[in-house]
Amino acid sequence: MTRKSVLIAGESWTVHSIHQKGFDSFTTTEYAEGVRWLRQALEDGGWQVTYQPAHVAATDFPSTVEELNAYDCVIISDVGANTFLLHPETFTKSVPLPDRLAVLRDWVHGGGGVIMVGGYLTFQGIDAKARYAGSAIEDALPVTMHPYDDRAERPAGVTPAVQLPEHPAIRGVTGPWPDLLGYNVVRPRPEADVVVTVDADPLVVAWEYGRGRGLAFTSDCGPHWAPPAFVDWAGYAPLWQQMVSWTAGEGR
Repeated sequence: MTRKSVLIAGESWTVHSIHQKGFDSFTTTEYAEGVRWLRQALEDGGWQVTYQPAHVAATDFPSTVEELNAYDCVIISDVGANTFLLHPETFTKSVPLPDRLAVLRDWVHGGGGVIMVGGYLTFQGIDAKARYAGSAIEDALPVTMHPYDDRAERPAGVTPAVQLPEHPAIRGVTGPWPDLLGYNVVRPRPEADVVVTVDADPLVVAWEYGRGRGLAFTSDCGPHWAPPAFVDWAGYAPLWQQMVSWTAGEGR
């Protein structure tokens, strides 16, 4: 590949806390991002990373195929469908704007690559609030989603099992994988390759969609489902570098 450009959307959050001390209380607000492990892994692999935190993606995520053509791969991680469907101009002013998930689907079909990473607000997520089931981008993914809360919490840890060690999406990733603490439960499409499983459910699923490619990684790219042993694992960076390279069209 001569160009290596990836867009990551999501992996940020704001926490409002209420501190109650007897009669009195006060509030604090904290903003945080969980992208650093994934971002560093890709930059170390020579990728040019554009990162849009959730609040930035709400306004700046590409709304045309032409804008998406600036990238080789798009990663959606832990940010719900509403962020892409409800641009602030549409939500507050009733301005009609493109369905950005449909635009992303069409871009993948034409030759782009998309990865959905698991979390509380991807796939269906906690209380089914991520709401990707039935959205346009589901068409481009190698899995279908349940209409309900799809989390599988595994607080004691569960070990991934490689099913297709020669699949190019994980080429070069060797040795045992560290445990994960949870994932989203999805259904692989019959045409897709289930590359890695976890507790008999899909963890890494890949397929060709039109002239493009889609990949699902159903657990986190960082804490909390991906604990320190996973993000510090020697295979972490090669795994993400290879999954992104394959999804972006390597070897096509």
